[in-house]
Amino acid sequence: MLLHGQDHPGLQTDLYELTMAAAYFQTGKYREYATFELSVRSLPASRSFLLAAGLEQVMQYFEEFGYTGEEIDYLKEHPTFEGVNPAFFDYLAGLRFSGSVWAIPEGTPVFAEEPVLRVTAPIAEAQIAETYLLAMLTYQTSVATKAARIVRAAAGKGVVEFGTRRAHGPRAGLLAARASYIAGCMGTSNVLAGFALGVPIFGTSAHSWTMSFETEEDALREFAKIYGQRALLLIDTYDSIEGARKALALGLPFRGVRLDSGDLLESSREVRKILDAGGRPDAVIVASGDLNEYRIGALLDQNAPIDLFGVGTDLVTSRDAPSLNGVYKMVEIAEHGVLRPTAKFSESKISYPGRKQVFRFSNPNGEYTHDMLGLADENFPNSEPLLEPVMENGKRLGPSPTLQDIRDRAAAALARLPEDVQALGGAATYRVEKSAALLDLLQKVRSRYVPLPSSTPERR
Repeated sequence: MLLHGQDHPGLQTDLYELTMAAAYFQTGKYREYATFELSVRSLPASRSFLLAAGLEQVMQYFEEFGYTGEEIDYLKEHPTFEGVNPAFFDYLAGLRFSGSVWAIPEGTPVFAEEPVLRVTAPIAEAQIAETYLLAMLTYQTSVATKAARIVRAAAGKGVVEFGTRRAHGPRAGLLAARASYIAGCMGTSNVLAGFALGVPIFGTSAHSWTMSFETEEDALREFAKIYGQRALLLIDTYDSIEGARKALALGLPFRGVRLDSGDLLESSREVRKILDAGGRPDAVIVASGDLNEYRIGALLDQNAPIDLFGVGTDLVTSRDAPSLNGVYKMVEIAEHGVLRPTAKFSESKISYPGRKQVFRFSNPNGEYTHDMLGLADENFPNSEPLLEPVMENGKRLGPSPTLQDIRDRAAAALARLPEDVQALGGAATYRVEKSAALLDLLQKVRSRYVPLPSSTPERR
């Protein structure tokens, strides 16, 4: 099942990508090969690392990329393209992605300015893809990173992603379920994620179930009668403590209870006492309701007897860092067979020229120590190059890893990331260096475009 959102992949772009494509075509530049790299310019203040996610949907997008006759007719009628050579639309009719892609595997921790994706293709193909690539990779990476923080805060307790109803649309909810599972959540409430992706799904009942009965006892009894030892009983519709007592007094079979509101610390303590005293020390307590890594950490620091956490809004929206300043920059172009490195020198928005590689270093214990951002043809002994080839001539170079493979990679990689870098507050900064060759190339490119200090400053 495709998860890149909808049909019409070629139209899932900003208009200016297509106006540039038309201009590339009319000037003959569309035949020139260019390389673009996607990275995050800087980490949000509340993040010390990012967990890469979304590559599989990017691969699907490239495989499906193209234009139908109906889509081309729509573009022809848009006033922006009134003066465009009609041959451009014939070009679009046959357009497919034919380039190569290098990427950092999903489930890998990454840092600011490190390219997670490199695309080399005829310039129009690479350009049109910008909008989709940024949207897909930065969203899933945001959610995966947030989920990794929440799972860490839970300290071995299970976390279930509950957020589709709070996501920015159902498709975002599905992608969030995927990214959360990669980062270590035990599952999701999203049934489509179970069907399409194999993510374990979990659910209990809503307060409307309880309120649909004349008494709370009737609601608990009927639910337990249907689901038996699998039943997780929602007991806080009226009063959590009384709800726990009623469940025990009725002698119902159930797996556990859910608390969705109020003082979760005190109510979980009281409910635990009631369950233990009633001969149900095996019954689990599930907590939900406006949870995040900070609230979960605070609850567990105070020994709240909660076994599982359901996290919704904060997770699927990554509420404290809801977006990443992702950028997709051209780093070189081949003009008439001559390769020209490119860079941007705008104030606070400098990009680095040339195809690059991220080299990761570890200590003898396997713990990551630092990264080196260098040129793709450099070699640093005792380092692991992170960017790998995944597509060539528009075709995948091998089968995609399973979601479980990606999840396992994420767990292994996070285990190698220094503890102080993963701290939820006041985290240490992971060191990312830039190679001498990269800095030298930057200066050479800069000298072509940036005036000497004595010159008149460029107007902005």
